[in-house]
Amino acid sequence: MNVYDTERMTGLLSLDGIRAVDSPDDADIIIINTCSVREKPEEKTYSEIGRYRRLKKKKGNLIIGVAGCVAQQRGEEIVRRFPCVDIVLGTQNVGKISELVSEVASGKKPVVKTEFYDNSNINIGSFGPFPRNPNRYTAFVTIIQGCNNFCSYCIVPYVRGREISRTSSDIMDEVRSLVDSGVFEITLLGQNVNSYRDPKGGQKFPELLRMISDIDGIYRIRFVTSHPKDMSDELISCFKDIEKLSSHIHLPVQSGSNRILKLMNRGYKVEDYIDKVERLKLVRADLAVTTDIIVGFPSEDASDFEETLSVMERVEFDNAFSFKYSERPGTAAARFEDGVTLREKSRRLEVLQDLQGRLTMKSNLKNIDSIYDVLATGPSIKNPKEITGRSDQNKIVNFKGTEDAIGSVVPVKIKRALNNSLWGEVIRP
Repeated sequence: MNVYDTERMTGLLSLDGIRAVDSPDDADIIIINTCSVREKPEEKTYSEIGRYRRLKKKKGNLIIGVAGCVAQQRGEEIVRRFPCVDIVLGTQNVGKISELVSEVASGKKPVVKTEFYDNSNINIGSFGPFPRNPNRYTAFVTIIQGCNNFCSYCIVPYVRGREISRTSSDIMDEVRSLVDSGVFEITLLGQNVNSYRDPKGGQKFPELLRMISDIDGIYRIRFVTSHPKDMSDELISCFKDIEKLSSHIHLPVQSGSNRILKLMNRGYKVEDYIDKVERLKLVRADLAVTTDIIVGFPSEDASDFEETLSVMERVEFDNAFSFKYSERPGTAAARFEDGVTLREKSRRLEVLQDLQGRLTMKSNLKNIDSIYDVLATGPSIKNPKEITGRSDQNKIVNFKGTEDAIGSVVPVKIKRALNNSLWGEVIRP
């Protein structure tokens, strides 16, 4: 979502003739787009501001802005702490970036814009049109912003606001525009895409998926993130009916302990989660399931942690994003007594990630000798003589090829399984 917001800001500024540069040293404007979902990225924000503060001493006319979740959460505090910051731009004000840069350039500073708006006063689809990268073959499209769930550990409802869905007509227009610019694959974004509901027509998320799948030129559709409690029968059936829908779902479980899930205010039990995963795999046998897991949540004991490991082994996740619990000020969990030591959190995370590494390798080994249609997106990072892309299951696939393969769908037979990727050879016709 931050990548998408960054693209919007870059695009909007480009309409005023402001172009992106490769080095901060060459910039007249630096916007730091931020995340505060955990403590570490918030700390990185302040380090980045300090870095650019030194640059501003050399370039007195440099405009520094802070956008995103840290900006929303901290607001005026940022300019009090860092007088070098000229713009503080909250999550629902991204569309005003050009206006605020203009204000600062004309002498007004600092400018802080962190208001939240209700559904009648904001249209999160009203930020285009703006230029797109013609050499890009995949793209993000936000369909819903904010969250109404208030999981006890999560800062998102406080920094992104309540759920606001875009109209399906706005979304369809953006997707068609992306297709016209050469995009083959889109990823629909939302803190909980399952909650999407067109504010005008009333269409729900499964209906939106079917509408998008009918657009000529779309090769593959992905989405993140789904909330398990809102995984409906209609959405499960989409994996049976929509061929363009990727054979991958990211479904955060967060914990394998029902006691911890209740404290987290997740709204489902482990049994519900497993049932939905099993039903998904019944309609799409090759479905890859990835997840998010938090270790060391307040009061999590050894038995709670063991239950999480058991769920991982039962589901056999293809991959997992796992984190030590990080207290976020203002959330309900911040008031809980955190009896798990940092050392124990680190130990549990190491054990969990070791298990997930084995599960990921087991999953990857199953792909050997399989043939996948891979959308080639560019040179491999580790070996520029190879091309990289992703399979339908969202697994990274590298293969020997030339740059003329980029931007096309290539049949690749998997020959090797690595820890975080697959390697294969192109199947010639």
